[in-house]
Amino acid sequence: MQKRNNYYKDLSADYSRPGLVPDDLGKKLISDAEKYIALQKPTLPEITPEYTLQLIEKENKEWWPTHCEALRQARGDLLAGEYTDNLVYFCQDGPFYGKTAGTKREANWWAIIAQPEVTMVWPIVMFHGETVYFEWKCLDDETNETLAKGNVTYLRRGHRGGCYLKTEQLTFYRDVFASERLMKLITT
Repeated sequence: MQKRNNYYKDLSADYSRPGLVPDDLGKKLISDAEKYIALQKPTLPEITPEYTLQLIEKENKEWWPTHCEALRQARGDLLAGEYTDNLVYFCQDGPFYGKTAGTKREANWWAIIAQPEVTMVWPIVMFHGETVYFEWKCLDDETNETLAKGNVTYLRRGHRGGCYLKTEQLTFYRDVFASERLMKLITT
């Protein structure tokens, strides 16, 4: 039997369970997210001997905890900023082509999964070059009920490129569309 992995052993923060990331680290990660988004180029950078898949993977590992914290803090502005303008997003409500096409629908999902008294966790995350694969679930803080879960694959060309392809399978067990109250909590 293969040894089990700690998917967060080489990352700056562990989002596999609630309560593992102190508030001060969360604030730093939000600041890092803003810096990484500012590094994006208007066109997808080429993979070259100077901008290698190894460097892209390193940058994706730096970025990952900032993505998790942005979701936990309901920072829809940062989540949308992670995408390239030419994003291709495949999911059961899609396909969506372009950053704004998908984020209009996705904002409802963000509002549901980042609502108060719910904590999102990512028990599995794997990296390979520009590929980031993860599984997530949202837990009700009071009942420990799973209200939503899914898995996602990003093609993300590091800090300079951002996410240009996203595939996602989502399952919602309650809430399906966010209420107006929850939609107002998402920073847009």
